Amino acid sequence: MKKILLVLLALILIFAAVLLFNAFTLESRQIDAEPLAQPELPSGIYDRLAGAITFPTISVSEEAEPDSAAFKGFHKFLDSVFPRVHENLELTLIGEYSLLYRWEGSDQAKKPVIFMSHQDVVPVDQPTLEEWEAGPFEGAITDEYVIGRGTMDDKGTLMALMESVELLLGEGYQPGRTIYLAFGHDEEVGGSNGAAKIAEYLEEQGVEALMTVDEGGYLAQDLVPGVDAPVAVINLAEKGFASFDLVVETGGGHSSQPPKENTIGILAQAIVDLENNQRPYKMVEPINHTLAYMGPELPFAQRVAFANPWLLDGPILEAMNAHTTTAPTIITGGVKNNVIPTVARATINFRILPGETIETVEEHIRSTVHDTIRVEPTGFLTNPSPVSKIDSEGFRVLQRTIRGLFPEAVVVPSLVGGGTDARYFYGISEDVYRFYPMRLSPENASRFHGIDEKISKENYAEIIGFTYHLIRELD
Repeated sequence: MKKILLVLLALILIFAAVLLFNAFTLESRQIDAEPLAQPELPSGIYDRLAGAITFPTISVSEEAEPDSAAFKGFHKFLDSVFPRVHENLELTLIGEYSLLYRWEGSDQAKKPVIFMSHQDVVPVDQPTLEEWEAGPFEGAITDEYVIGRGTMDDKGTLMALMESVELLLGEGYQPGRTIYLAFGHDEEVGGSNGAAKIAEYLEEQGVEALMTVDEGGYLAQDLVPGVDAPVAVINLAEKGFASFDLVVETGGGHSSQPPKENTIGILAQAIVDLENNQRPYKMVEPINHTLAYMGPELPFAQRVAFANPWLLDGPILEAMNAHTTTAPTIITGGVKNNVIPTVARATINFRILPGETIETVEEHIRSTVHDTIRVEPTGFLTNPSPVSKIDSEGFRVLQRTIRGLFPEAVVVPSLVGGGTDARYFYGISEDVYRFYPMRLSPENASRFHGIDEKISKENYAEIIGFTYHLIRELD
């Protein structure tokens, strides 16, 4: 017995030693970079952003026609406030409302770079208007903020890009690489008529870019437990998006004589079955990169977990939402309180983890719900994007620029659960990265697509400085 206990003790000690060794040898992936000074910005940057907000370029649905007056008015506004851009860059109108600017580089041997943003914004819930500090399309400016729909998503980055190019042109700067500015008009409803058409056009022109940079990454403050420094999240990929309708059809009947299984009950059970049979959490690329970059910057106990994912990956993956998610979003059925309906329908939305597909999700649904339920794909569907590299020239330039401007920031590659227009650009870019230094914190994260959307003047200036320096660093 004593020998057995000694053996067990030895195994425990070896096990603990392995965990600790992995934790102590987990090396930081952060780089040292030459400090970059914030450029001296011209007057009027906040007035111009506020002016952009006054154009209600709202996307309502995939089928709805864009508001021509709002979009055309916004285009004229851009032309009026950025004269150097419109005198020096070639502008191509794509699909009537999307904008593609081309800034010719001096060295055609260098691959171009594409910067993206989008013009459209989501609607505002009318009952929430009283909870806004100012009207969502008023373009109000306070001592600290520019307020309005689109300040965070995504006219803030669009206007910052235009400001930085206008500033560089005023300094007489000529890029070595050709620079494209691609501004779609329907990102909020899938981007199929905007960014997708821009990507098709660039492919027809034979463009092969070094990288594409889009929204979807951010500077996270107080969002990572145990980390006081801001975390610069560069998203290398995005989950897929698919919705399926579950349709139940029966003979209906009178509510005084309900069958054992009625229409709504069958549908409700299917929803419960899907929620109780979630897709598994998985360690996939780029989640493994997130652990490698984040782990060394964590307090010791968390570092042990991140250094030993082979043992402790369950809680980590769950915290990172590293699975295909299941979310019932719409349910309809019934016309009268004493009539069992003949048809009931529910829409279930899935955000698909890399490595899975729309087809595997549909198979999962069919194997989980009762075989009498009809399963129908609905609306916009897209598979997960490819995963961009972390050892590329583009990633190195991004990391160097971030660390030069924000030396305290921890740069972490990751996966975004939401969708962006960037998904369309993998065919014409070596890599696609989602990052602008939009600061997110527990206080303002809910303002994305939410109530009282606003951006601080300080953060808006930081985004202009970042795009200004990134263009320079690319040379």
